[in-house]
Amino acid sequence: MVDDKIAYLDILDTAGQEEYSALRDQWVREGRAFLLVYSCSSRQSFEEINGFRERIAMVNEDQVMPMVLVGNKCDLDAERKVSTEEGQKLANSYGDIPFIECSALKGIRCSEVFYAAVREIRRMDDLNSKTKEVKKSSWCMIL
Repeated sequence: MVDDKIAYLDILDTAGQEEYSALRDQWVREGRAFLLVYSCSSRQSFEEINGFRERIAMVNEDQVMPMVLVGNKCDLDAERKVSTEEGQKLANSYGDIPFIECSALKGIRCSEVFYAAVREIRRMDDLNSKTKEVKKSSWCMIL
């Protein structure tokens, strides 16, 4: 339940599975929302996020897709290589997408990540339906 409405999620985790790279574009095409996940303890994973975002945009022909930026391993303060501020700044640069730091290992804010994804899908659906309503009602006939 997200905001008192049922949400069904089909989650596909492709992290570290290069053997499925041929299918990745198909999965991206079929996706309704994307979690851009990096490790707070890995500068490299943070720097790779932009490439993943660009790939999603390219496969979806630059259509705006719901996304959530996620910094995982927030519990590893001693090993942190990416600050919370850097993550928030990146999320803001992507059009103020939601940004959440979590820890999958300790279960910190993991549910919030998926709630944010569902909310983004719903927000995008609402925007799209309003756009369709405007297009339907804004026509003109010349005789």
